[in-house]
Amino acid sequence: MIYSTTETIPGKDITEIVGIVTGNVVQSKHIGRDIMAGLKSIVGGEIRGYTEMLTDARDVAIQRLAASAHEKGADAVIGIRFTTSSIMDGSSEIMVFGTAVKLRG
Repeated sequence: MIYSTTETIPGKDITEIVGIVTGNVVQSKHIGRDIMAGLKSIVGGEIRGYTEMLTDARDVAIQRLAASAHEKGADAVIGIRFTTSSIMDGSSEIMVFGTAVKLRG
């Protein structure tokens, strides 16, 4: 499955728009990460535990996007965008969406 933030795939022609596809995941904080984040907020700097958590969540969302496109018979997803939102205290959602297409070339 090809997926891209661009509106085209170089060397390929879009023959059909299959439709909008999405993938999302809601991730909650881990108490161990919260403790380290609290300590890190005193001295400043990157909170690596949260960075890793959100990277993993983004990867899961992309996998779900690709699976949704595959189920619809698409060859690629173009125009991919990401959004994040807070669901409740201690958890957030990462959502990825784009346009599933069929290709030739």
